Amino acid sequence: MSFPLRPVAALTGSLISLCVGTSFAKGLFPPLGPAGATAYRLFFAALLMAALMRPWRRRWTRTDLPMLGLFGAALGLMNLLFYCSLATIPLSLAIAIEFSGPLAVALWGARKPSDWCWIALALAGLGLLLPLPGLEQAAALDPVGVAYALSGGLCWAGYIIYGQRAARRHGQMAAPMGLAIAALVVAPVGILQAGPALLDASLLLQGLGVGLLASAIPYTLEVYALGRLPKPVFSMLLSMEPAVGAMAGWLILSERLSPVQLLAVACVITAAMGSAWSAGQMRKKNPA
Repeated sequence: MSFPLRPVAALTGSLISLCVGTSFAKGLFPPLGPAGATAYRLFFAALLMAALMRPWRRRWTRTDLPMLGLFGAALGLMNLLFYCSLATIPLSLAIAIEFSGPLAVALWGARKPSDWCWIALALAGLGLLLPLPGLEQAAALDPVGVAYALSGGLCWAGYIIYGQRAARRHGQMAAPMGLAIAALVVAPVGILQAGPALLDASLLLQGLGVGLLASAIPYTLEVYALGRLPKPVFSMLLSMEPAVGAMAGWLILSERLSPVQLLAVACVITAAMGSAWSAGQMRKKNPA
């Protein structure tokens, strides 16, 4: 059996594009604020995905709205809260903290001893980052930024749950519709924060680039990889996102992490990879 090089390369490219696009999005914070940058990203991503997939060719009914609404709201709030966290804490640490959401979904109903090991490791990593009493390193992180990242993680969990249900019902068409709803959810907050600056021609061009790099390209590559890789392998590779974020933050944003922060990121990555591996083992034993 040959090594699936192309889907692995596609998923790796997706992570790189996402983290690079997010790094560039921070450049929009001074003129637009995090909410304005989020509105740009989702607006242009929705336009690009609509042009690519043309969801208007499908017949939609009122009964489709509740599930798509929950999916789109979770997606929009996840992006908004994550970008708000980036205003005060480094990219890779925001990703690591936000990973608490998908980790909680993956480890929900844990029964095996190894599952509890991954939970303990994830909590240890988060404990090194959260501003808890007696942890001087964590105290350097802005508590508000950490709260935004944790809230984003909660929305990420909702995005996974509602996204799976929407995808089962609507297939790939759930993506452009979810993005459109997410853009509508975030738009009022973005307009309130950024105001007329959203119409600046030079910023519009940057926003298009962010939407392309941070949403359109990653989604296209992820869909390609997801259809060709086993889910445990996909999840294990996806868990490298904090490491890719650390590299992007260092090269593009000149963000430096302390040894303790690097250890925390490593704990979260290992816990995510371990939970994916554990899930894969369970599927082998119970293929039904």
